Amino acid sequence: MTALDLSSPVAVVGTGTMGQGIAQVALVAGHPVRLYDAVPGRARDAADAIGARLDRLVEKDRLTAADRDAARARLTPAGSLAELADCALVVEAVLERLDVKQELFRELEDIVSEDCLLATNTSSLSVTAIGGALRHPGRFVGLHFFNPAPLLPLVEVVSGFATDVTSATRAYETARAWGKTPVACADTPGFIVNRIARPFYAEAFAVYESQGADPATIDAVLRECGGFRMGAFELTDLIGQDVNESVTHSVWQSFFQDVRFAPSLAQRRLVESGRLGRKSGQGWYDYRDGAERPEPHTAEKRPAPAYVVAEGDLGPAGELLAMAREAGIQVREEDEDNGTRLVLPSGGQLALADGQTSVEFRDVVYFDLALDYRRATRVALSACQDTSPQVLAEAIGFFQALGKDVSVIGDVPGMIVARTVARIVDLAHDAVAKGVATEEDIDTAMRLGVNYPLGPFEWSRRVGATRVHDLLEELNLRDPSGRYAPSLALYRHAHAADSREGTP
Repeated sequence: MTALDLSSPVAVVGTGTMGQGIAQVALVAGHPVRLYDAVPGRARDAADAIGARLDRLVEKDRLTAADRDAARARLTPAGSLAELADCALVVEAVLERLDVKQELFRELEDIVSEDCLLATNTSSLSVTAIGGALRHPGRFVGLHFFNPAPLLPLVEVVSGFATDVTSATRAYETARAWGKTPVACADTPGFIVNRIARPFYAEAFAVYESQGADPATIDAVLRECGGFRMGAFELTDLIGQDVNESVTHSVWQSFFQDVRFAPSLAQRRLVESGRLGRKSGQGWYDYRDGAERPEPHTAEKRPAPAYVVAEGDLGPAGELLAMAREAGIQVREEDEDNGTRLVLPSGGQLALADGQTSVEFRDVVYFDLALDYRRATRVALSACQDTSPQVLAEAIGFFQALGKDVSVIGDVPGMIVARTVARIVDLAHDAVAKGVATEEDIDTAMRLGVNYPLGPFEWSRRVGATRVHDLLEELNLRDPSGRYAPSLALYRHAHAADSREGTP
């Protein structure tokens, strides 16, 4: 099944931001486009707004004047749904209410031809439930664009329980013909991106709620150590706290209040107070005129230790040894069957975050997982109140000697980046095992949909499925609510990895 022919008219119902964006994508691709909105006059206003955006594309040399004029000629506001009768594809972008969408598609089914593809841009409702109102749900599919649709490349092509393979394939190929990057997905709460992205927000909020660190420090660690484009607090301020919480709540409810997707009480209080982020002037941060942006916690300068002793395999942090030598720190390496740490001159230890806490050991300082320790500009350390000041100072000095800013956070198991990545990886493995999407499509969706530096399976291969599994097991011991219990899918991958490496 191939993409829709460019001569085939495409309709968009609903002319808000998403509706206009989707219409512009189809229009620039070469289709005749019909715009319809239930509110009189809005379709005409939307057509004018799209025309103005096409003008700006010409001004930026992204579209020729001739192509703009041709596109404008193909754009038609519709006064009624009946004017969509000859369309080959109708995409809905109306209010996120199941009854409203179902009623719309029931009306459309009586108007359009039997081979017309019907699609919803819903981000939070079940594609299966919306299509369940149709007599012929096989032609119904989800086409979830990301905002702003003309700029962001990802489109989740969602197959409901009754969606025909031919319909899903046609929708997929059409999205690709429009210059988008489609990923195929089964109908699951949150689809790919909004399902697997929940821990990015949830773990940041959990660290804050436990008083492990303040928002500015958590955001800085996620950006400068984890390689994420934005931290969770600044990103939810940009999205809108009400919008982000609504998606989280929808996914949580759809999974029958699964604790892995539980909303944050701190975010609830923020929404209740009307602090919705940038759009209201205040969120986690203050955006009002004259407000100062808080700085992340950064440790004062400490001297570098003269040497460290590397015991065992540091895994994804192994590059630190070469970096230490380059910084003039002597490195002694010793083989240890169970060792994965750096021993400091004081006798204290530096260990990669593994889900345990400093209070359980004598003078152990944990350091967080980094996307790339060479390129990272900040590293977080975790210690408890009983940690020797000398040990902590040596730990700080070690990373400062490598050119890093150091943020010391509370005794948080799994720290910030490590626990976030571990939970994202686990949900991704679980999604593949349950037939939601392929590994490749999940990695593509998370890189393009939320700008992650690596897809979950790229992270899994870099860190190691066994290490991720073990970190979650340790977290689960310390928080036995089930939130951190590793999935059976991750357990299988970790066990397979151990078997290949010969671990008994």
